[in-house]
Amino acid sequence: MDEQGVAGVGEPLAVERLGGGSQNELYALSRAGERTVLRMPPPSADAGRLDGLRRELRLLEALRGTDVPHAELVAGDPTGDVLGMPFYLMKAVDGWSPTTGLWPAPFDTDLAARRGLAFELVDGIAKLSRVDWASRGLVGFGRPENFHERQVDRWLAFLGAYRFRELPGLDEAADWLRANRPSHFTPGIMHGDYQFANVMFHHGAPARLAAIIDWEMTTIGDPLLDLGWALMGWDGEEPRTEGFYVDMSGMPKRAEVLEHYERVSGRSTEGIDYYLVLANWKLAVVLEKSYARLAQGGPADPKVAAFGPLVLEMLATASTLARRLSKAR
Repeated sequence: MDEQGVAGVGEPLAVERLGGGSQNELYALSRAGERTVLRMPPPSADAGRLDGLRRELRLLEALRGTDVPHAELVAGDPTGDVLGMPFYLMKAVDGWSPTTGLWPAPFDTDLAARRGLAFELVDGIAKLSRVDWASRGLVGFGRPENFHERQVDRWLAFLGAYRFRELPGLDEAADWLRANRPSHFTPGIMHGDYQFANVMFHHGAPARLAAIIDWEMTTIGDPLLDLGWALMGWDGEEPRTEGFYVDMSGMPKRAEVLEHYERVSGRSTEGIDYYLVLANWKLAVVLEKSYARLAQGGPADPKVAAFGPLVLEMLATASTLARRLSKAR
């Protein structure tokens, strides 16, 4: 910290372990009134987890000076020489995230204020999609070539390593995705798991996005998949009334959200239904891994247990939407 110019040289350092990190450990560091957060893999982390942390560090370096809301990088060590593990240090963000499933005041009762949260959510990925990733050192960070051609087979192979039950709708949606891939797209930075639970907002109204967080699945691909992911809280044009982890009452219609994304990003959302099918299908495959571990004797976890029916619901959504789109053609 001294070498990186963090305030408080010679002052005592307070360290507090934080909860909430599922893939990496988080520590709050405070010195001379300067608050930072250290993120690093746990001691049991395998090589893949270490590489993931290094990718996050590289991504945050690339985002320096952009208008994308994120926790500003202070410094990082990709080698592991400093603490025995790769890590990075970022400025603390004063804000909140709806990880509990509840909106804080005033968004718990003020539906007009809550409406702004949806626009701010998509504003973050719209700005992210505009970043000139090649000029910011992210060539080779992902493989945007043939991105959509790889999706179905890659994730079916991923599922094959742990599949233990029948998954109705899986193959139907997969076949539709293969047959309806976009003919072209403009590559950009993807978050990979973009939703309310992975952003932070500033306190109080009006709604203001403070930071996009948890970049474990980031890559260079098709940014519209992030938008499809974010739209899983909508049932067609209307916000979902049940079965979602936050109360979507008062949120704008989907068309309004899409218009906002288009205006900020400069990208067309004409083919968004494809991305909705892919988002539901892909997230179901990802969540099934955690549920399979639980079902086959893993540690009890009520949150993971809820993935069981949720996976089936998401596959049903994907296959039903695919079937509807096929009939509409």
